[in-house]
Amino acid sequence: MGVAKKVLLAPMDPVHDIGLKMIRRGLEEAGHTTWLYPPGYSPQEIINGIIENQADTVLISRTLGYGVEEVLARFVDLLDAAGLRDRVKTAVGGMAIRPELAAELGFDGGFGPGTTVEEAVAFVEGRDYIPAGRAGGKQRYELVGDYSYEFKNTAIRSLLGRITAQILAWAGERTSPGIERAYLRRQMLACAKEGGNCASLKKDYARLCDGVIRGYYETGGLHPQTRKLEAGELSALRRYVEQTKAKMDPAALRHTRQKPGVFVQYGTGCPSLDVAHIKIAEAWGADGVVHFDPSWGARAEGFMEGYLTHQEDGSVITPENLSIIREALQDSTLWQVRAHRGLNTPETVLLAAHTGADLTKINIAYGSLGAGTDPERMTVDGVQAIRFAAEYGLPFDVVTNEELSGVPAHKAFAGMLIVADLAISLGARPILQPLFCNSPEVMINGYMADNYVDFNAAKILALRNIVSAPVWPGAPIGFLTQTEERVQSSMSTGLHAALAASLGVEAISIASSDEAYSGGPIAAASRTDTLQAVKEAFRFFGQATILPTPTASKWAQALEAGIEQVLYSVAEMGDFVQAVHNGLLGGREEGAYPGRVGRGTVRRV
Repeated sequence: MGVAKKVLLAPMDPVHDIGLKMIRRGLEEAGHTTWLYPPGYSPQEIINGIIENQADTVLISRTLGYGVEEVLARFVDLLDAAGLRDRVKTAVGGMAIRPELAAELGFDGGFGPGTTVEEAVAFVEGRDYIPAGRAGGKQRYELVGDYSYEFKNTAIRSLLGRITAQILAWAGERTSPGIERAYLRRQMLACAKEGGNCASLKKDYARLCDGVIRGYYETGGLHPQTRKLEAGELSALRRYVEQTKAKMDPAALRHTRQKPGVFVQYGTGCPSLDVAHIKIAEAWGADGVVHFDPSWGARAEGFMEGYLTHQEDGSVITPENLSIIREALQDSTLWQVRAHRGLNTPETVLLAAHTGADLTKINIAYGSLGAGTDPERMTVDGVQAIRFAAEYGLPFDVVTNEELSGVPAHKAFAGMLIVADLAISLGARPILQPLFCNSPEVMINGYMADNYVDFNAAKILALRNIVSAPVWPGAPIGFLTQTEERVQSSMSTGLHAALAASLGVEAISIASSDEAYSGGPIAAASRTDTLQAVKEAFRFFGQATILPTPTASKWAQALEAGIEQVLYSVAEMGDFVQAVHNGLLGGREEGAYPGRVGRGTVRRV
């Protein structure tokens, strides 16, 4: 703090002294001496008080805007006439005040709406004001935390051990074009880093690709509706990033809680627009961003290269596209590159690690049942992707989006836990990602007829009772509770965020207020809608909690029992791929259809 100050606080108003009373308390807690005058004192009476108390700082409030400039200018003139202007530090605050106006009137400081007590104390003490949590800039959010990954439910632990052993033995005898490409990609990256001639490696890589992707390496052709970014576009993007980073001052989303972290996804199709959306999300307080790739990318064998933009949802994965996104991020921003589905899963994890991603996303069950990949191909590729995640130290979430197809939560969670146990056995760090959603199962059974709290809470309670692992609801929270009305959508997201905070989860993913219903590009304003709604929800609840009804505990127990039964059936079958085909993790009557993309491409080694 330094030397204690003598501070006179005076509301130069007929009323309104609440702000000064709050500042006075902060000053006294910091060890300063204060005098608080009542409303209605004249400028001359305040000047007399400064002289009488030998104050070295005076804080004036002027809430009402009528004649504000004349009143304040007269006070500064009187201060100058009394010979006090050079030795007394002055500041004025109020609804009508802006720093520019205060400086024009002759004050040393000016504070408008939103000024905090800490900011006023910093002014009195003559130091820069650094908002709480922003010392040295925004800090990176710790997502994985200190979890043991120990299974508390011994029956589930035993069943998972059997299933994991079966999967690893099966996958150990098989490979795929996706795995072979991933290893070639690693050689290509090393070759490029050393400045070598990679032509033969690229030729071998192209042989393992299909159709359009092979054509790219052989003739330079691109996927339809895709083009290369021009040099001028790249230069403009880098200038934008440089300028934006220089003035970035991220908002603080969390109020008094330490978690959850908040993630948004991007995937506009254009790296330049992606970066713009990322910078908006960062500025409004997002802790992390998720790269959303195009659906055709999951069905194509192989990746193209270069800076590419296209006219569909999802942004094309290439080493260059990922690199330019990484360059644009604030140091504090966590970055996830999804690899949870499709024919390029192992290579995506490899590229994510190579370009500096912090996280990835892998789920064999969802990739097979909700994303259209052949279960045999998805399993062998998924195991290799997990091995890469362990090798490169990339934590990954295990999403349960098959719930949106109609798969009951206990079956989706069984698949999630199988992948999580695979990860643990291979030395990786999985993150459980249940949905907070009004899923088909919920609609049919009326689980949310009364509230959106109990069934979502039951999911967290069940997972916490099963295993010590980080939990990240998302993709996004509140799915199928939002409507096309932006206020309702934002409010629903904010309330689900508050529930997640009450349940102590590590992170949440949120959508923009128009994301689920947009018929075109997502508007920048809708990005801020939900981020501000989440911030307000965190501020509203603080350390208070949302209390589920006893029904949540009952459903949690049922969910845990259902998971155990599904795992028992899978373990007894002894063949994970066949279990997927047989509907044990989600059947056709539940909207889950084993994928066909990549069928027949797995071979024995």
